[in-house]
Amino acid sequence: MSAIAGICQLQHHNLNPDQGPSLMQQLSRYPADDARGWQGQGIFLGCRAQWITPQSLNEKLPFYDPERRLAITADAIIDNRSELFGQLQVPYEDRDTIPDSLLILLAYEKWGDQTPVHLVGDFAFMIWDERKRSLFGARDFSGNRTLYFHRSTESFAFCTVIHPLLSMPGVSHKLNEEWVSEFLAIQNRVDATDCFSTVYQAIEQLPPSHSMTITGEKITFSRYFILQAPPKLRLGSNGEYEEAFREVFGQAVKDRLRTHLAAGANLSGGLDSGSVVSFAAEELRRRGKPLHTFSYYPVDSFTGFNLGKRVADERPFIQETIDHVGNIEPSFLNFPEQSPYTEIDEWLDILEMPYKFIENSYWLKGIFEQAQQQGLGVLLSGQRGNWSVSWGPALDYQAKLIREFRWLSFYRENKQYNQSMAANRRKVLQIVSKKAFPSLERLLPRKREMQLELIHPDFAKRTEVHERLREFNMDRRPSSQTVYDIRQKHFEQPHIWNVNGTVATKMSLKYRVWDRDPTNDLRVIRFCLSVPEGQFVQNGVDRSLIRRAMEGRLPDEVRMNRKQRGVQGADGILRMLPQWDSFLGELREMIKDPRTSAYLNNNVLAGCLDRISEPKPEMIYNSEFRLLTRGLVFYRFLKSLS
Repeated sequence: MSAIAGICQLQHHNLNPDQGPSLMQQLSRYPADDARGWQGQGIFLGCRAQWITPQSLNEKLPFYDPERRLAITADAIIDNRSELFGQLQVPYEDRDTIPDSLLILLAYEKWGDQTPVHLVGDFAFMIWDERKRSLFGARDFSGNRTLYFHRSTESFAFCTVIHPLLSMPGVSHKLNEEWVSEFLAIQNRVDATDCFSTVYQAIEQLPPSHSMTITGEKITFSRYFILQAPPKLRLGSNGEYEEAFREVFGQAVKDRLRTHLAAGANLSGGLDSGSVVSFAAEELRRRGKPLHTFSYYPVDSFTGFNLGKRVADERPFIQETIDHVGNIEPSFLNFPEQSPYTEIDEWLDILEMPYKFIENSYWLKGIFEQAQQQGLGVLLSGQRGNWSVSWGPALDYQAKLIREFRWLSFYRENKQYNQSMAANRRKVLQIVSKKAFPSLERLLPRKREMQLELIHPDFAKRTEVHERLREFNMDRRPSSQTVYDIRQKHFEQPHIWNVNGTVATKMSLKYRVWDRDPTNDLRVIRFCLSVPEGQFVQNGVDRSLIRRAMEGRLPDEVRMNRKQRGVQGADGILRMLPQWDSFLGELREMIKDPRTSAYLNNNVLAGCLDRISEPKPEMIYNSEFRLLTRGLVFYRFLKSLS
């Protein structure tokens, strides 16, 4: 709930008394309820606090406990408070009021460097142990809060954001070429595989699921948590699994509604956000408060294009959920003056680095602005739902049954899927066969497609980026991974989710609204990983567990919708029409600018530019358009440095 900063002197150097306040001054751009610093011998801790939870009201951070000789600064909301109360023997009379930072401090007194293992929530914190003369910090398991640092021979400085560290004397602004090469070479939204690195050579970050300890001249890092598949949950019936799901997921939603301000949620027409909203609205009804929802829809002049089974305007499904669930104050928003092109500079200022989600940038920011205007403290989302609560890919499950030689189960699932979806049996079998044995795909002759790459080939070769990405199966070669392999790595590898935490942290600081995702709750993820696959796909129905568990809680039009899925940002090209000539002109400038020639594959980009010169609505999902816009974001970032 804060922007935190601090500096610790190494090698017994004296701490300049101006350095800490100077770091804090750089944080003044963010709205705050309180800002203060604490200084000890060779250490400064600072906090610019946003009071979001009831327990954070008038909380003093940094906090120094003279009895324990511990000081803490924290950017944290802890969700398993009830569990911690018993483990830490917190008196009953204090449990409603004790702030999360003090809970973390008590946990450190009990568990030391194992503290983060016991915490569920979104957090980044640093603790000064005066007796040991050491600084200990940690970041939550999926990196929902950021923590950057700069180290030199004399000092170690940390901060929630990057720019205060860059303002320190002698800190270089030189780009980190390994980070840049991965950002340009990776095709999906991941920015880099090395979670210690940032776009700046002199600035590092603490990765998700990691802690660090600074003692004397020594800085050590430890990965305190690796999410491994738990033992399978064995219950007696479908009904028992459904009830267990509702209990775990409902608690995660309830815990994330802890705020003294209004509470809201993103609401699309799908299962994940609808399920979050259903539990949240019910809980807030008990408290006598409404749930504010925010839903994006295309501009009115958008007539659409062939999206297949995708739906750009989800308002009919959204309205069904609102009417069925109740206790909702909805906002339907289309931000007619905004486009992917108009928001680039502001996003770069917010994130302090290039980004890849330009197609959805304008409405994501617009919803945070609206949430701020309506006085919200938390904004619920369901971003990780596809991998947790609504897991269950039907065709991949059929492929899994084939690999396991479960022929009878495969026959039954395949038949029921084809009947319920009115699918072509032969086509489905072809798809399932490819999914069953993906490694065979690499052996078959195939038509070579032109590989369009944003990164300059010489830059890629010099930085050996493709060799590094090959270790993570991110080098664009045909993969032998199944979707189950991908899901396992999704939870094991911290770089996959790191960018989401970066966006969530920096948007919350700017707008004073915390993004909170119950589908990313560690307890929910552990539960979902423990559920047998036969619960997630049943009778040919994908995402079966959440569909069954939400019966009565969501309208059937949403709950059982299997043929249409929402897609956001489809009207992006239409929104850009007033700036289209400027957009093309800046792309031409980018291709000719010497600053990009060492990084961007400008010959390829020039060809892409020729092919997109005439705007067409469907280009918003075109790979060439995506290449150009990602290059443009990077180009704007380069220009901002000079």
